[in-house]
Amino acid sequence: MADTRPVLLAAGGTGGHLFPAEALAAELAKRGVPVDLITDPRAKEYAGNFPARAVYAVDSATFGSKNPLAIFKAAAKIGLGFGESARLIRKLKPRALVGFGGYPSLPPLLAGQLLGVPTIIHEQNAVMGRANRILAPRATRIGMGFPNLTNAKPGLLEKATHVGNPVREAVRTAASTYAAPEAGGPIRLLSFGGSQGARIMSVTVPPAIAALEPELRARLKIVQQSRPEDLEHAEEIYRKAGVKAELSPFFRDLPQRMADAHLVIARSGASTVAELCVIGRPSFLVPLPHSLDNDQLENARSLEAAGGGTLVPQAEFTPANLARLLTDLLAKPQTLSGQAKAASAYARPDAAARLADLVLEAAP
Repeated sequence: MADTRPVLLAAGGTGGHLFPAEALAAELAKRGVPVDLITDPRAKEYAGNFPARAVYAVDSATFGSKNPLAIFKAAAKIGLGFGESARLIRKLKPRALVGFGGYPSLPPLLAGQLLGVPTIIHEQNAVMGRANRILAPRATRIGMGFPNLTNAKPGLLEKATHVGNPVREAVRTAASTYAAPEAGGPIRLLSFGGSQGARIMSVTVPPAIAALEPELRARLKIVQQSRPEDLEHAEEIYRKAGVKAELSPFFRDLPQRMADAHLVIARSGASTVAELCVIGRPSFLVPLPHSLDNDQLENARSLEAAGGGTLVPQAEFTPANLARLLTDLLAKPQTLSGQAKAASAYARPDAAARLADLVLEAAP
């Protein structure tokens, strides 16, 4: 008789956590495994199309302040979420719980561990985040998005498997063979800063493009994500420089835009790196600085070490330096092709299937 108990996924906060959960849910559904999602109230509104039987919201919070009162309030909300999660787990009787990091995963995974439910955590980044570090010692299995976790204790690695980062179907569909720009032909450049955009891209990329030699500038076709408040100024710079540019706060077809690009300039969130690799495109990666775990820095270092991209620290991400980097790289089509090939080799397009295998092996 088929097991009708659901696999309960815990994810929330940002697309970086929800996207891999969505990909796993679709894979499990193909195998006839029922899936429910547990998230935080903030992210529930973004999970309307999530492929789950039901979406539940429980309280959670981030310890983002050292203020004692703020810490107390965050702990109280996590405690409330723990109680809500425990009641939900007793009701649903899931065969396994899968957490995707971030504080919204803490209450349900902690409750599941206390109640004896097999728990699997997936770490999207090359460095383990704080929530997963709390959960990892009692987790049944750990799925790694990158080949190594730079801060994982040796004992944890014994139950860890490199499965890759699950990506959306639209990303896998967009994957195609890379063709470097032809001599004198158009060069398509894509710039974006993650699901919420990044002001640094809008203030750095347009003036860098404007500073290029006229012959190179004339070949460029730019697609750039820009925050609404920065869009008009960036458009003006491109217009004065005579550069063809399409700017928008959001591109629904971003995977296809990646596939169309000869070069991508982006942040180095785990989902972005995974999508660049599955699609197979060279990139300049600008990690978000000052994050507590330096996760984006480690992600970019990992891909650069594999030959699939170029790490550009934000301190060095200036218009003048970017113009120099672009001039150098765009003159080397073989280097672009080599990075694209290395990125593709680093990819795990079957990551959702690998993670589903891991989950079902861990569940009784």
